[in-house]
Amino acid sequence: MNIGKRLSITFGITTLLTMMLAVVAYQALQKLEHRWTDFRSTTLEQYKAVSEGDVALGNAVHYFKNYLLRGQDYDQKFLIAIAEIDKAAGEYASKSDAVNGAKLAALDKIKASAQVYREAMKKAVDMKTSGATIEEIDKSVKGADKPIYAALAELKSITQDEVNVTAQNINDIAASGERLIVSMSVLIATMSVLFAWLVTVSIVRPLHGAIKIAKRVAERDLTQQIEVRTRDEVGELVQALKTMKESLTGIVSEVRSNTISITTASQQIAAGNSDLSARTEHQASTLEETATSMEELSATVKQNAENTKHANQLATSASSIAIQGGHVVGEVVQTMASISTSSKKIVDIISVIEGIAFQTNILALNAAVEAARAGEQGRGFAVVAAEVRNLAQRSAAAAKEIKTLIGDSVDKVEAGSKQVDQAGATMNEIVTAVKRVTDIMYEISAASTEQSAGIEQVNQAIMQMDEVTQQNAALVEQASAAAEAMREQAQGLAKIVSVFKL
Repeated sequence: MNIGKRLSITFGITTLLTMMLAVVAYQALQKLEHRWTDFRSTTLEQYKAVSEGDVALGNAVHYFKNYLLRGQDYDQKFLIAIAEIDKAAGEYASKSDAVNGAKLAALDKIKASAQVYREAMKKAVDMKTSGATIEEIDKSVKGADKPIYAALAELKSITQDEVNVTAQNINDIAASGERLIVSMSVLIATMSVLFAWLVTVSIVRPLHGAIKIAKRVAERDLTQQIEVRTRDEVGELVQALKTMKESLTGIVSEVRSNTISITTASQQIAAGNSDLSARTEHQASTLEETATSMEELSATVKQNAENTKHANQLATSASSIAIQGGHVVGEVVQTMASISTSSKKIVDIISVIEGIAFQTNILALNAAVEAARAGEQGRGFAVVAAEVRNLAQRSAAAAKEIKTLIGDSVDKVEAGSKQVDQAGATMNEIVTAVKRVTDIMYEISAASTEQSAGIEQVNQAIMQMDEVTQQNAALVEQASAAAEAMREQAQGLAKIVSVFKL
C-alpha cells in the first residue's frame, strides 16, 4: 500500500473517530440541555412560585400588623397579599404535569391556611369596628399565620429537595457526558497516536534505509546490496537508488577498464612516438645527406652536360677536320690522339653517368619508399621520384649505348692510328661515325639537360620532404607530449575512480 493510501486511511479513521466523539458529545449535550430545560421550566418555576408566595406571606403579616396598629386600608392590602399567595400556589400547580401527593397536600394546606388567615383578618376587622382594643384583637387572632407559614415552609422544603435532586441529576448527566467525552477523546487520541506512529514508522524506517544507501553511495561505497522491501513511494525511491547504484557501478567499472586501456594505449603511443621521433630524426638526417648527394649529383650532371657539349663541339670539329682534311693526316694523327684521349674521358664520364644514373635510380627508389611512408603528403613526391627513376633508367640506357659507341670509336681511333696510311680510304667512314657521335652526343646533351632538370626537381622535392620531415618531427614531439599528458590524465582519472569500492 502506498503512502498516500496509508495517510488517507489514517486521516479517515481519525476523522471518523472524531465524528463519533462529536456525535456522542452532541447527544450528551442534548440530554443535558433537555434535562436543564425541564428543570428550568418546572422545578425552578415552582421554586420561584414558592418564593413569591413566601414574600406575599411576609407582606400579608406586615399588613395585618399595620392594620392592627394603624387601621386605614391595610386590610385590603392584606387581602391582596393573600390573593398573591393563592396565585403563587396556582402557578406552582400549573408548572408540572404530574404533581406528587406531598406537593398536593402542601398546596391544599396553603389554600386552607390562607382561608383561615383571611377569616382571622375579617374577625380582626369586625372587632376593631366594634371597638375592641389591639390587645384583645391580637389575642383573638394570635397564631393565625402559623398554619400558612408551616404549609409554605413544607412546600418550599419539598421543592428545595426536588431542586437539589434535579441539580444533582444534571450534575451526574454532565459528569457522565464529560467522562464519556474524555474517555472517547483519550481513546481517539491514543488510536490517532498509534496510527500516526505506525504510519510514521512505515514511512520513516524505509526512508532511513534509503538515506543510509544514499550516504554509502555518497561515500563512494558501491559494494552494498540493496533490497526493495516495500511497494510504496519509498520502495520506488529505494528501487531508483538501486538502479542508480547499479548504473554507477557499471560506469565506474567501465571507466576503470577504459582508464587502464587509455593508460596502456597512451604508453604505447608515447613509446611509438619516441620511436617515430627517432626514425623521423634519422630520416631527416638521411634526407639532408640525400639532399647533399643530390646537390653533388646535380653538379656532376651539370659538369657532364658541359662535357657533353664540349664533346659535341669536339665531334663537330672532328667532322669538319675529317671533311677538310685528307691532306692533314699528320694533324689527324694528333687529332685522333686527342680524340682517343677525349674518348677515354668520355668513357670515364659515361661510367660516371652510369654510376650517377644507378645512384639516381637507387635514390629515386628510396625516395618512392619514403614517399609511400609519408602517406598523403608524399604522393606528389612519389610521382616525381618515379619520373626521376625513369629518367635515370633512360640515362643509364643512353650511357650504355654511348659507352658502346665510344668503345667502338676508341677501337676505331686506335685502328686509325695504326692505319694512318689507310686514313684516306676510311675517312668517309670516320666522317659518318663522327656524325653519329655528334647526334648521340646531342642526345646525351639533351638527356643530360633533362636529367639536370629532373635532378633539380628531385632536389626541390627532397628539400620539401626535409621540411615536411622537420614538421613531422615537431608534430611527433607534440604528439609525444600529448600522449604523455593523456597518460598522466588517465592516471589521474584512474586515481579518482579507484576510490569507489565495487
